[in-house]
Amino acid sequence: MNKITKLSAICLVLLFASSCKKDYLETSSSTDVDNTLVFKTTTTSYTALDGMYRITYSHAPAVGYASGTLHSDFGQKAYDVVNDLMGNDMVVNLQGYGWFNRDYQYTERAQLTDNRRPFCIWTYYYTLIKNANNLIYYIDGATGPATDKENIKGQALAMRAFCYYNLINYFQQTYKGNETKPGVPLVLTPPYGDLPRGTVQQVYDQIIKDLNAAEPLLVGKTQDHKSHIDIHVCQAIRARVALTMENWADAASYANKARTGYTPMASTEYTKGFNSISNPEWMWGAEVITDQATIYASFFSHMDAAAFDYAQLGGQKKITKELYSKINSSDIRYKVFTKPTGSPNSAKFPDYCQTKFHLASPSAWAGDYLFMRAAEMYLIEAEALARQGNDAAAKTTLETLIKTRYAGYSAPTASPALLNEILLQRRIELWGEGFSLFDIKRLKTGLNRPTGAGNHGSPNFDPKIYVLAPGDAQMIMKIPQKEIDVNSTFTAGDQNP
Repeated sequence: MNKITKLSAICLVLLFASSCKKDYLETSSSTDVDNTLVFKTTTTSYTALDGMYRITYSHAPAVGYASGTLHSDFGQKAYDVVNDLMGNDMVVNLQGYGWFNRDYQYTERAQLTDNRRPFCIWTYYYTLIKNANNLIYYIDGATGPATDKENIKGQALAMRAFCYYNLINYFQQTYKGNETKPGVPLVLTPPYGDLPRGTVQQVYDQIIKDLNAAEPLLVGKTQDHKSHIDIHVCQAIRARVALTMENWADAASYANKARTGYTPMASTEYTKGFNSISNPEWMWGAEVITDQATIYASFFSHMDAAAFDYAQLGGQKKITKELYSKINSSDIRYKVFTKPTGSPNSAKFPDYCQTKFHLASPSAWAGDYLFMRAAEMYLIEAEALARQGNDAAAKTTLETLIKTRYAGYSAPTASPALLNEILLQRRIELWGEGFSLFDIKRLKTGLNRPTGAGNHGSPNFDPKIYVLAPGDAQMIMKIPQKEIDVNSTFTAGDQNP
């Protein structure tokens, strides 16, 4: 087993304590623990499942970092911030404390050492994969109800698919047209050895295989908590994947299935801060208990300018004037950004500053993490329908969502105008939720950051990179150097450009 995958291995201490010890992650693999005890029953296996989910929002240990932690590495939402900062629509106000600024400037993606962005993304998703693999591998031998075994295995399979979807999109270009390019190692079954990079096609084939296996196992199972994957979340992951693969029929079908039983949130919910799993539109998220909040090393610390945190200290995240100007002033989404006044509104809230994400109680750092909601499914379904030429159904689907944001909304009747409108509404609706980089890659539009007053650049923090052609190598992460060095199947030629 190579050194990176040792660092990435499941820390089974999570089953019995709130966090992993740093030295355990550095020296031990999950197979060093007696798995016959850990997965002996479905009850203990559910504990392992909960430990896997906790990784999605916990503050990841940073091996070798002076404080033991990185304030830009706090689970899934950290990478959602990266995804948006590497896109067109999110502006960094000022230098601030510097967290995430190198992502915004496209320099962090090429840092090869430990605790830089490629290392953190690589180890985060492979940590989750190792957790999922153990559940998949050992659960059949556990004692307990068959339905519980099915539920646990189904969730683990869907989580593994989710992780590989993110890995392949960070470490390679989009699916279409790049099927034969090198992807990421497919780590599937313990015990683990050194594994080569699978092709993009092989990785996507495994993602679909996992989701196909997960879906029937999750049918009829209750979502015990919104932190857990259920049948709707599994179908939603499938819809995301199908959209990227340009499998329009599956994208539309699975998005429709996934959103069944969910309705778009009311306008009154939209301005509450996107901070609670009680939001009826949320499909999947993490409930962050106050005493487990990671304070400055958290999503809200980097987004909510109202709290005394990194966002307030110069690092405010803003929408571009270019996109803001396309939101109708009667649209509820217009109200989750500060209005331009011609001069700074305040030190805390400069023009175009986001207020979409804010803590319910800044002093208590009380805020849950959003991973998936029904609005995305409406937008996937509408886009996939339009791309199949079914403009009437696409228009109806889009309007069903957007009229809850702006009652007077009316979509174009036919494509290409309708398709362009769907893509615009996707940018507005999902702003700040972690889709920008993957979208400009799959749409092959390249990076085109608008400049001038209210957009990227002076007097805001300089992103350095304003334009990248579709498929530019700078849109993918370099592989951590440690993996190149210790994986016997890798050569220097396996490094991304």
